Amino acid sequence: MSIELNTKYGQIDISNDVIATIAGGAAIDCYGIVGMASKKQLKDGIAEILRRENFSKGVIVRQDSEQVHIDMYIIVSYGTKISEIAHNVQSKVKYTLDKTMGLEVDSVNIFVQGVRVTNP
Repeated sequence: MSIELNTKYGQIDISNDVIATIAGGAAIDCYGIVGMASKKQLKDGIAEILRRENFSKGVIVRQDSEQVHIDMYIIVSYGTKISEIAHNVQSKVKYTLDKTMGLEVDSVNIFVQGVRVTNP
């Protein structure tokens, strides 16, 4: 599926993978995020960190008529306040998608898949 934007110059179709990649890039720039995790890859309690080209596996873009919802699966750094990190990711993703594509996101749902101890 894709999102269709109508402008005075014509129609623009944006793939969900593009939206997921932009949202994932915005999320990992936030303080306290170690990386993105796949929603299906949790095995033996270990979540694997996705690389930039695979962000679409850790970000799900859903559409309900005119509304856009994003589900993000993240791995956070140990010793940080998870609720603040989740709020920061929600704010940054909504802001980035609005400014880069003019896309208003109705909800950004954060799922913490793991906590990692990072080496200083």
